[in-house]
Amino acid sequence: MGSIKNLGLVINSDLIFNEDDFGRPISERLSEILRRNTSKNDLANIAIQSEVSFSTIRDVIYRTNSLTKVNAMAISLLIHAAYENSIGYKLRAEGDIMFLGRLLKV
Repeated sequence: MGSIKNLGLVINSDLIFNEDDFGRPISERLSEILRRNTSKNDLANIAIQSEVSFSTIRDVIYRTNSLTKVNAMAISLLIHAAYENSIGYKLRAEGDIMFLGRLLKV
């Protein structure tokens, strides 16, 4: 999908997570949404940008590792990427529905 690099984006993980979130896995719902709406490329780009390893980010997403203050910024950036990607998926799906509907004359 699109790149969030060099957009001047400011993500404040303190506004996304609170103290109770640290030291435990992310919620099942957040895990599912991040897995559905991000790619390996998103993880790799965010790992480079945040200086948190790809495997740590992956493990947090798959709930085999806990959220920490160290990896919270990477997960926050991933939440933003998932948000952008989900908007892109929605727009593509709407365009596909219109195109296919015209073919089917629905």
